[in-house]
Amino acid sequence: MASKLDVETKLAAARTRLILDKPFLGALVLRLPLKEASPAWCRSVATDARHFYYNRGYVDKLSVEQTQFVLAHEALHCALSHFARRGHRVQRRWDLACDFAINPLLVRDGLRPPPEAVVLDLYEGMTAEEIYPCLDDSLDNETLDQHIYDGDEGGQGEQRGGGAQGRQQDGGRGGSAPEEPRGGSRGSGGEDADEGEPAPQPLSAREREDLERQWEQYVAAAANRAQQAGRLSGVMARLVEDRLQPQLPWRSLLAQYFFQNARSDYNYMRPSRREGEMILPSLRSSQCELVIALDTSGSIGEEDLALFVAEINAIKGTLPVRTTLLACDAELASGAPWTFEPWEAFDPPGRLAGGGGTSFRPVFEWMDREHMRPDVLLYFTDAMGDFPDDPPAFPVLWLVKGKAPVPWGRRIQLN
Repeated sequence: MASKLDVETKLAAARTRLILDKPFLGALVLRLPLKEASPAWCRSVATDARHFYYNRGYVDKLSVEQTQFVLAHEALHCALSHFARRGHRVQRRWDLACDFAINPLLVRDGLRPPPEAVVLDLYEGMTAEEIYPCLDDSLDNETLDQHIYDGDEGGQGEQRGGGAQGRQQDGGRGGSAPEEPRGGSRGSGGEDADEGEPAPQPLSAREREDLERQWEQYVAAAANRAQQAGRLSGVMARLVEDRLQPQLPWRSLLAQYFFQNARSDYNYMRPSRREGEMILPSLRSSQCELVIALDTSGSIGEEDLALFVAEINAIKGTLPVRTTLLACDAELASGAPWTFEPWEAFDPPGRLAGGGGTSFRPVFEWMDREHMRPDVLLYFTDAMGDFPDDPPAFPVLWLVKGKAPVPWGRRIQLN
């Protein structure tokens, strides 16, 4: 049987090393008080975004370096608000996506994972939302830990269910806890099943919101402390930037530009005398000009285009938007541009030619020749191409698939 004192000493030593060697992660880990969990529901380690739960038998088998990894792993789930971002996604796939997003970050930061931690270079640098659609329901991997902030597959913690018994019972895979055994069964490492903390209940919607705000503050404070000490690694600095400066959904940004430029207002100018002596306000409305450029170099699939078209049509249905469509790989597609009036549906040609290299210059050169100054240019791309040297005199929103940067304009990550 694992000595309780030895396990607690190992956890304390691992936390101390994180604080000294990696102060950013160490500060986050300190936000999760340690609680020994009943092995009846906790097979390894777990978090409810409030505590770090551990199976004594599991931690006893880890080295101090591996214990550092699992502590930081749980802290990053909380720091990245994985407990609040699942939405309507399938819980097990979401839990795997979160693990696949975190593990490469910790390995790159110099931490040593335990053997059961799955580290896939394929997903390095990707968010859980980007990884999720890449996963198949038949994937038989298991998460390193258990994410016990969630309810069952269909819930988001709205109902305060019965802890471990209220979750999907799949043998402990994917963050869901197995049913607590009855009687005198024994858990991992030979401990009595009734030892340790019982499984906490899932978070309510209000608790998720409160904890998300708290963890944002914790991340900011930890990053500031690590920066002052000169000990914030590049990997964690990028994580902090993404966490504290999230991008708005592109459709929200686009709507902002349109509402600013397509306001309907009343005109109180004196009318003609033939209209009488009474001065009544007349409604004046301006029309927005939107240019959409599609990168057709092979990075944009049909499903992406269909979703994109649906979003543009939704915006056109609420605002007077005249849309000009351009398609370009290394040169403009034959037949471009295509123009759609506000009352027309945004319906691109069935098949857009392309598949070659990528250059963004032809789009901006064509607009310059035509003296076009739209309210906004929306460019749908992977940002892997040749950019013009200087930005134009109108707003440009880059909807980017992948991780490539842009030299100017506003970059929006398209998940």
